[in-house]
Amino acid sequence: QVQLVESGGGLVQAGGSLRLSCTTSGLKFSRYSMGWFRRAHGKEREFAAAISRNGGNIYYADSVKGRFTISRDNARNTLYLQMNSLNPEDTAVYSCAAAPIISSQAHTYIYWGQGTQVTVSS
Repeated sequence: QVQLVESGGGLVQAGGSLRLSCTTSGLKFSRYSMGWFRRAHGKEREFAAAISRNGGNIYYADSVKGRFTISRDNARNTLYLQMNSLNPEDTAVYSCAAAPIISSQAHTYIYWGQGTQVTVSS
């Protein structure tokens, strides 16, 4: 059974930082590209960042570029998202997902986590 479990969300003040983790089990982690998506209340799901299987290719949404850093540890089957300079517009549920190829498109992703809430206060 494939499981993706996010952690690290919480409440932070504007300008602060958080580091999200996505721990996986039941899949060959190193064979999948991974992505982070977010959904703010009342809005559509939005791509944030993606990383290829070996970490050699990385994509960022323009809205997070320069502030967020995606990384992975294939030995630990874990994906990370370091988020700096957070602002209230970053408030959302953040979910990790696994795909056969690196992509910014949600429909490419096969497996999804339940998400972790990030709330940025002004």
